Amino acid sequence: MLHLDKEQEAQLGLELATKRQEHSDLDAAIHTLTQSQMADRMLIQRLKKRKLSLKDRIVQLENILLPDIIA
Repeated sequence: MLHLDKEQEAQLGLELATKRQEHSDLDAAIHTLTQSQMADRMLIQRLKKRKLSLKDRIVQLENILLPDIIA
C-alpha cells in the first residue's frame, strides 16, 4: 500500500480535480463538434484519444487516493 503525506495527497487531489475538469471540458467540446456541420473528424479523434488518456489517469489517481479496502 502506498503511504502519502498530506502534501502528496493534496497534490494528487488537485491533479485529480484538474483532470476531471479537463475530461468534462473535452466531452463538451466533442459533443459540440459532432453537432457541427463543419466537424473535423481528425480533430474529434484526437480529442477522443486525449479524453481516453485522461480517463486512464483519473482511474490511476482514484486508485491511489481511494484504495479498495479488502475486508
